[in-house]
Amino acid sequence: MIDFYIDDRQVDFPVTEKEIEFTKNLLTFGIEYLDKTEQIEVSVSFVDDEEIQQLNREYRGIDKVTDVLSFPLCEEYDGRKQLGDIVVNTKQLERQAKEFGHSYRRELMYLVIHSLLHLYGYDHMEEEDKKVMRQLEEEIIEQFEEGRVL
Repeated sequence: MIDFYIDDRQVDFPVTEKEIEFTKNLLTFGIEYLDKTEQIEVSVSFVDDEEIQQLNREYRGIDKVTDVLSFPLCEEYDGRKQLGDIVVNTKQLERQAKEFGHSYRRELMYLVIHSLLHLYGYDHMEEEDKKVMRQLEEEIIEQFEEGRVL
């Protein structure tokens, strides 16, 4: 069972119930692809430019707006694996979707899976690690889009 804690702390692009369900389904698929743990918790927050810049400055020392941040926990508590927090900047998500010429939902899918992989310890600082992470992102997204059952 996966428990989600989702909050929308911004007003520029209100997150609909449909998008919340989509995010939960995507995360469920991604988690089941990566992990067979029975009890998992994950948090997703939707924020604006100002909040994500503040978080980026405070936790990474980078005073810039970004698209998504991941805060891994990977702790066990009361029989549950707490993965951590995903923080999505909806304004940047919208800008990137337009820039890359695809839908808001497609960009949301990429950012959520990208961030989920960070919660599991994947990174893209070294070229070889980047290849592994990109391949996993593509596999998970492709299989999710195809409606594969795990």
